Amino acid sequence: MKKTKEQYDHVIGLCREVFLKKMKDYGTAWRILRPSSMTDQIFIKAQRIRIIEEKGVAKIEEDARSEFIGIINYCALALIQLELGAEEEELPYDRAEALYLANLEQAKKLMLDKNHDYGEAWRQMRISSFTDLILMKIKRTKQIEDNQGKTLISEGVDANYMDMINYSVFALIKMEFETEL
Repeated sequence: MKKTKEQYDHVIGLCREVFLKKMKDYGTAWRILRPSSMTDQIFIKAQRIRIIEEKGVAKIEEDARSEFIGIINYCALALIQLELGAEEEELPYDRAEALYLANLEQAKKLMLDKNHDYGEAWRQMRISSFTDLILMKIKRTKQIEDNQGKTLISEGVDANYMDMINYSVFALIKMEFETEL
């Protein structure tokens, strides 16, 4: 499990680097997006990964790896939006980064708890299965959003975002450390 923690932290470091660079370029323009718009952005990225997996080629420079990073980052931003609400107001750079990291830390804790119970079964899975699971979580999230957040027995939107973060991290670990698995 120590190896998983180190690999998870490595992947989050890659995502954080992209997040910080985009913050320098765009500020917190994402603050205007409602969580449902974030869900649609995540869908676009996951759907593109699936198409790349099925066709075997991408015509645009960004590959599946960068799309998984995008999914992680959009999910973290969506969690912030759930907490703060969608507003036009800019967030101070330091606060945005702190909220971003806090949400990714919460997702990591969830992963560690589930990983304990499932015995790292994810290491035997295919990356394409993570893509499909993310797409399923997006469908579930959209249904919950369409129901104004009400569920009878299921977890909420936030839990689905965290699962999508973790599935994306697992895919990136498999991409980054394929020879070590």
